[in-house]
Amino acid sequence: MAPENTGAPSNFIRDIIVRDLGTKKYGSRVQTRFPPEPNGYLHIGHAKAIYLDFGLADEFGGHTNLRFDDTNPEKEETEYVESIKESIKWLGYHWDGLFYASDYFDQLYQWAVQLIKAGKAYVDDLSADEIREYRGTLTEPGKDSPYRNRSVEENLDLFQRMRAGEFPDGARVLRAKIDMASPNLNMRDPVMYRILHAEHHRTGNKWCIYPMYDYAHGQSDSLEKVTHSICTLEFQDHRPLYNWFIEQLGIFPSQQIEFDRLNLTYTLLSKRKLLRLVQEGHVRGWDDPRMPTLVGIRRRGFPHEAIRNFCASVGVSKTDGVLELAMLEHFVREDLNQRVPRAMAVLRPLKMVIDNYPEGQVEEMGAVNNPEDASAGTRKVPFSRVLYIEQDDFRENPPKQYYRLSPGREVRLRYGYFITCTSVVKNEKGEVVEVYCTYDPATRGGNAPDGRRVKSTIHWVSAAHAVDAEVRLYDNLFTKENPNEVEEGQDFTSNLNPNSLEVLSGCKLEPSLRSATAGERYQFERLGYFSVDRDSGSGKLVFNRTIGLRDTWAKIEKRDRKS
Repeated sequence: MAPENTGAPSNFIRDIIVRDLGTKKYGSRVQTRFPPEPNGYLHIGHAKAIYLDFGLADEFGGHTNLRFDDTNPEKEETEYVESIKESIKWLGYHWDGLFYASDYFDQLYQWAVQLIKAGKAYVDDLSADEIREYRGTLTEPGKDSPYRNRSVEENLDLFQRMRAGEFPDGARVLRAKIDMASPNLNMRDPVMYRILHAEHHRTGNKWCIYPMYDYAHGQSDSLEKVTHSICTLEFQDHRPLYNWFIEQLGIFPSQQIEFDRLNLTYTLLSKRKLLRLVQEGHVRGWDDPRMPTLVGIRRRGFPHEAIRNFCASVGVSKTDGVLELAMLEHFVREDLNQRVPRAMAVLRPLKMVIDNYPEGQVEEMGAVNNPEDASAGTRKVPFSRVLYIEQDDFRENPPKQYYRLSPGREVRLRYGYFITCTSVVKNEKGEVVEVYCTYDPATRGGNAPDGRRVKSTIHWVSAAHAVDAEVRLYDNLFTKENPNEVEEGQDFTSNLNPNSLEVLSGCKLEPSLRSATAGERYQFERLGYFSVDRDSGSGKLVFNRTIGLRDTWAKIEKRDRKS
């Protein structure tokens, strides 16, 4: 193996793996794991962790386990387990082993007994509030629990009785005996087990005591012979405890490595808060396209390749920061622009009649499927006397620098003819409901033989051939870059965007989209990228706007290169 020659972009975690392979610290093995808690759906922040855990192992010919941290039965559900599996597959990764922390409950219990026998753990009767009070602060040491010096025999008896279900929830805990004066609060006799009479989604009612994550984590890694346990930065202060348990038990020495979390503007990545959005009806479920969950962005139409490219670009560091949402959107546009076919759609239709076009005549206009991909070929789009255009593409009294259709002005119809507006029809409110035009037959295909030019090209759909659809336009779910930035007495829901979803009915699509199926993506010319929603059914098409055409991040990058 020659890891330094793989050509992959370097980061400090990759450098550690290269170094360990060079020194044969773990032989020539790379074993990682992805350890989600099945208490919610994965979000875009998890995508970075998945990219690192699976990607680094793949790069070095290693293996990755998917291990569910199912140590809190009150919040965990099989639904979440299955959704996590599906999201990992959607991102294009596979796990080599599928495990659960609950697989190790018997072994973890025996190791806890081992620590009690070694005088390294004890049963404590303090309440949760009292434990917090005794722990001290960052500037003041903690103080010993009055139960800290129980005998080994008493601790073994009490711990066995805890397991047997003799005590109610919260009555006792098992704590590691380390150092109540440690400058690291995580080392001040952390709780290892708590009593919880709750049915577990896999083990049922076998257990009424459950291990804490800090205890189960490192030992689970060790049992699976994980060489590089990659965690987010908030676990950095927990690493001494991770190592302490492994050292005291004398088991395989997995190593924990921490990296920065992925945070985005206008986005919440707290599963607890995302659950609130679902439970309180602010969104239409975990897979609402406004949600940052992987099922949500998948339904919205984000391609998994764009997510992986984004994760590859953001880098890995030891400092948490916040990335511009526009950066993620840039990678989505870049991917979709290369791969998706084009189509014409009118979202807010305005009827247009070409007076001098022969009634009953229909022409087939040639249209390019994807200008970025010659192999995508062309398609035929029907053209007729009555068309639909976008309401925004006509102004009776155009403002300055408005070059689209207006009375007396000539514009180009995409793949069609030059047309000139001659008159309009208004309703009783004075709103324009029909536009009348003439066309120049010599300009078929969009060019004038006499060389005259027009300043604008607009899209259209033939009224007689149009396919009706519902289109859902999505915007940011929050109005502030930091949704948690609120005034006193408010919470993050105060920053919800009331205009994050607009549903348009009666949209008109070109007939090639009639047979579009759920998950298919298109660029609606001049409007953005759209994906067929799973709500589509027989005779009903529903599209989600994945993203608009304007690429803010590309402009930011261009500006930064110039400065």
